[in-house]
Amino acid sequence: MPNLIDIPFDKRHLCWFCEEPSHLDFDYYRQSHCPHPSLSVPSCKECASLAKQNTLTSIWECRVAVKDGLMRIYQKDLAIGINWTEEELAESEFECMVFAGFKKSAWFMYQVARDRVNAQGWPLGLDGVLLDQESDGPSQTLFKFDGVSYPSLLHAIKHYSQVMALDKAFLQEIVSLLGRDKFSQSVKIARLNIGITQGKQRQIINDLMSELDQH
Repeated sequence: MPNLIDIPFDKRHLCWFCEEPSHLDFDYYRQSHCPHPSLSVPSCKECASLAKQNTLTSIWECRVAVKDGLMRIYQKDLAIGINWTEEELAESEFECMVFAGFKKSAWFMYQVARDRVNAQGWPLGLDGVLLDQESDGPSQTLFKFDGVSYPSLLHAIKHYSQVMALDKAFLQEIVSLLGRDKFSQSVKIARLNIGITQGKQRQIINDLMSELDQH
């Protein structure tokens, strides 16, 4: 089993991804191209579910994907902060039962969603040794490919999936196996297999896994 990361005393009951109360440990298993060992991070149920779907090539890339998932799930709550200020909500003249309830809870829902998306977690360490000397800075997830800099590998996967009409989940799984240094090869495999069934996709993934195990 992966070792649990070091947890600061004041964070001992919090999710590493969003800093809400944690109920689970999310185990991240290292692939050969991963820059850190296998490890386990405390997580809430929702973030653990998102993380399992988006392991990508490192726990830092995984966290970017979790944040992206949270933003998608709570986009309506986050929009409250765009459309209103706390003072405007307090001074609004909502009177019917439905809108009165919205007025009472809206800013709280926005704050919770905002804080979860903004949460930085804490620097990763195992047995007192820091794994991320730059404290999880942007350089950990910045991805450069074909002359373009992307905020993360996930953003590059989304971009190529949209531009080339690729199956995003299929491309993402290939990249997770081959690593960010073989992104071009991953895109090529996905392009050669546009429109195939999920069964065929699984066969290709299994073949890649077998090939990697032999090396």
